Amino acid sequence: MLRENTKGTAAGRSAGGRMLLMLMLAACAALPLSAAEMVWTFDPPQSQVHWTLDTALHQVHGTFRLKSGKIVFDSATGKASGALIVDAMSGESGNESRDKRMHASILESQKYTEIVFTPDRVQGNLAPQGSSTVQVHGKFRLMNVDHELTLPVTVNAQAGQIVANTRFTVPYIQWGLKNPSLLFLRVSDRVDVEIQSVGRSAPTLNASK
Repeated sequence: MLRENTKGTAAGRSAGGRMLLMLMLAACAALPLSAAEMVWTFDPPQSQVHWTLDTALHQVHGTFRLKSGKIVFDSATGKASGALIVDAMSGESGNESRDKRMHASILESQKYTEIVFTPDRVQGNLAPQGSSTVQVHGKFRLMNVDHELTLPVTVNAQAGQIVANTRFTVPYIQWGLKNPSLLFLRVSDRVDVEIQSVGRSAPTLNASK
């Protein structure tokens, strides 16, 4: 009788061990869904870049075109890579003479044709569905010079589609650009930028393995 009880206890332990192992494997299999490396790919025609500059008389509004955009990030570590590339030559404000001066004297866009933001980390919890806000840190390259910048980004995700919006301020005079102020028209030394990006979200190949 004692031997039979011992065998029964051993069999029970073996079954319990198998069940525990199965639960652990199931938990590991679920990890890529909650902590996966993801890629955001933005659609330039559906995305918009707006800028606003205050002057002594009024505000000047303008736009740029997004050339390309892709961000790869790991939600477990926050590590990010990729780039948002804006066509510097596409900048316009609706005033031909003002835009000509902006490109020739301020941005020198014939020489520096791109404005680039390169992310290196994402901070905050990103919901797989619905709305969430994260902080995206990286380098903002303007006229071939990198500047540290953190963008507050609101993301709305739905069935693989995303809309990401951010607003931030560029201290362009402090960053070495020329002051566009004329003799009787003073302008702010900062320009406000708003980016509205539309694209899709998907796991990377590494995350799906």
